[in-house]
Amino acid sequence: MKLSVEISMYPLKDEYIPSIRQFIQRLNQYAGLRVITNTMSTQVFGDYDLLMDILKQEMRSAYEQHGRAIFVCKFIEGDLAPGAGDE
Repeated sequence: MKLSVEISMYPLKDEYIPSIRQFIQRLNQYAGLRVITNTMSTQVFGDYDLLMDILKQEMRSAYEQHGRAIFVCKFIEGDLAPGAGDE
């Protein structure tokens, strides 16, 4: 099963940009994910189990490294990445 997730991260500190950038960079390291970032959110597409396992790991890592943050996530079944259905 494929999954599409839209994530917005809001670190609760004055210097928040480095925390967000590091979280996005870590997501981009996984070959099984497609990551698209814009100024409002990051969209991640991939296999359901893989994506959920990675989010669990990377959100925990973000909390441990950077402290408190709010993650706002939207989940929808299927691969809604641009171009995913253009075959």
